[in-house]
Amino acid sequence: MAFENPSREEIKRILEQVGNIAVVGLSDKTDRTSYMIAGAMQSRGYRIIPVNPAAAGQKILGETCYASLQDVPEPIDLVNVFRRSEYCADVARDAAAINARTLWLQQGIVSEEAAAIAHEHGMTVIMDRCIKVEEAITRPVRPNAPSGV
Repeated sequence: MAFENPSREEIKRILEQVGNIAVVGLSDKTDRTSYMIAGAMQSRGYRIIPVNPAAAGQKILGETCYASLQDVPEPIDLVNVFRRSEYCADVARDAAAINARTLWLQQGIVSEEAAAIAHEHGMTVIMDRCIKVEEAITRPVRPNAPSGV
């Protein structure tokens, strides 16, 4: 059966309910797409937790960066992935190990294997979609968002 992303209504529900978003592959370089998208999501009131072994221990967007999902000391609801497709199955396994609810592969990233792993562990999977674009389209109500957003 071919993969199908959740409906926009389901994506809106996910974004309304998400607490912590771990961003795997979040760069500390401000000109990178991962940094810009994570920053935009943070400005909309989402808690962003950077995951990047090359930047572990550093601050990115004011948050401590961790080497792996397993190193994050708090629950993660959504794992947003900025890694090439061939690495996504391992990320899906890691997301399953920490009981994440959603695996989100950014625009241009598709991995049927990662989707199968995530589905096996009860996760919702979104692939080849930009979380910032989807958030802008659905505009969920964020109770902790800064005023004016």
